Amino acid sequence: MGVASVWGGRLAAQLEQDPALETIVGIDTSDPRHELERTEFVRTESDPSLIARIIRAAELDTIIDTTAVRDTQPDRGLRMDGTAMRELLAAAESAGVRKLVIKSSAEYYGSGRDAPAFFTEDMSAGEEPRSRAGRDLVEVEQAVADFAGHHPELVVTVLRCALPVGSALRTPHLSLLGLPAVPAILGFDPRWQFVHEDDVVGALAHAAAVDMAGAYNVAADGVLALSEVAGLLGKPLLPVLPPWGTLFAAARMRRLGLPVPLGLLRELRYGRGLDNRRLKTTGYTLRYTSREAILKLLAQQRLRPLLERGEDEYRFESEVEAFLRHSPSVELPGGPASRLGPPGAGGYSALQENELLAVIPSLETEAMQRLREHEAAGPARPAVLQEIDHQLELRDSFGSG
Repeated sequence: MGVASVWGGRLAAQLEQDPALETIVGIDTSDPRHELERTEFVRTESDPSLIARIIRAAELDTIIDTTAVRDTQPDRGLRMDGTAMRELLAAAESAGVRKLVIKSSAEYYGSGRDAPAFFTEDMSAGEEPRSRAGRDLVEVEQAVADFAGHHPELVVTVLRCALPVGSALRTPHLSLLGLPAVPAILGFDPRWQFVHEDDVVGALAHAAAVDMAGAYNVAADGVLALSEVAGLLGKPLLPVLPPWGTLFAAARMRRLGLPVPLGLLRELRYGRGLDNRRLKTTGYTLRYTSREAILKLLAQQRLRPLLERGEDEYRFESEVEAFLRHSPSVELPGGPASRLGPPGAGGYSALQENELLAVIPSLETEAMQRLREHEAAGPARPAVLQEIDHQLELRDSFGSG
């Protein structure tokens, strides 16, 4: 559910790499934004009876829902509140599903003065005021908990994710960190904990493969003070928001184009930490710490003008997809290196060798391969090509590509 979302699309792309999965069906009210090969996409209204028919017809074993939390703005597709979740759960029950995986958020716990150093999964939702999205999230989790209590024979998993970090995300906290200087509340230096987008997708895929009933915190190891985050990003921390009248100050920031929801205001005061030990006991290994996630974000920001040059957003067309998947006349292109633009063009030639060497290990494998093709066709600096080859060999050896 939610294949048009950032998480749903990325998860479907990862699940396609598992040959043991016979059928992958993506359901949403909008077209997917990720290019998928094996996933069968069904566009439908959020009608539980229609969803139940799809599940029964495809004989689906597992439902993964990624629509309860909006981690990018603007987003599109299904939007899950408490009522919609109850309808989905009823549809899953009638269709004979064995497992449900729900992506939730650490916002479920809230953030307040009396919050513990680390929230554990058995702690209930906080009582502080919440945004509409936060209230919907609590209602969704309550609906899921009620359903799981009445159906102990089913595997129901809830993943509560910390602040996500990734190049494809457009969240309020990433918008804040994207400013030339990071604003803060005077007298507060809260602890923030992150999770890299690869670990969010990895945890969802892990929950699909492993039976792990209950709630699990998906958060990177380590927490960072907001001042540390700003320092890692090479930006000053500016305590320009007063500790009183913060809502008024946030309203002024919104007029300047920076959305500051109520949840982010509380995190700017108190922060939040999650205990991730329960997830680790299931066998999942987190790829990035909070510090590494921020450093990877920095690397992606520095190379974004290069890697995104000339790259248009994918647009789903059902007739085109059918032709590309089934026509014997179609040959897959050799590679997307041309998306980088002409070798040596624009800002790429201005990047120093040491700058590239510092960020190459943080690149995704596909981006690294594209960078190698582009470098080989242009400057062909031996140290850069050797480092790329070294990193690709490491990923081949450990199967992490």
